[in-house]
Amino acid sequence: MTSLAELNGSYTLDPAHTRLGFVTRHAMVTKVRGSFTDFEGAASGNGADPSSAKVSVTIKTDSFTTGVADRDGHIKSGDFLEVDKFPEITFVSTSAAVKGEDLELTGDLTIKGVTKSVTIPFEFDGEAKDPFGNTRIGFEGKLKISRKDFGITWNAALETGGVLVSDDVTLELEVSAIKQA
Repeated sequence: MTSLAELNGSYTLDPAHTRLGFVTRHAMVTKVRGSFTDFEGAASGNGADPSSAKVSVTIKTDSFTTGVADRDGHIKSGDFLEVDKFPEITFVSTSAAVKGEDLELTGDLTIKGVTKSVTIPFEFDGEAKDPFGNTRIGFEGKLKISRKDFGITWNAALETGGVLVSDDVTLELEVSAIKQA
């Protein structure tokens, strides 16, 4: 199996095989999952020198979906993502480190006009040639953020105590990227 140290070149995200999603608690008793369907991203670097890694991702906020139209409309409104005013979420890496076969990617995450530095641990899932001759790499990452840190504060109190939507949001990133050069 290919190791991180052997990866070299430039890659683009494959939207058809990548999931940029989230999970959060609803009514303090269940989880709601959603994802973005319109995004683009690029990565480059030399695996022998993790500091050379560069990653950028741009997500169209209007592509947000949970599969429930009313909920999606509310999350796209000013109470949450305010997609008319903030049409994109971006991530631009600032540094990278390899820990065993995992990649820790640090960068600037911008949501709703607020930029915070985050570190996302990614598990390297491998490299393979697909039936069309493309070289693909796969990574899975997960990161918990506070939506309040990004100015997303809407909530509703529950009669039983607690709130309707948790502050913690777990970003779930399942990435397939195709080698370009």
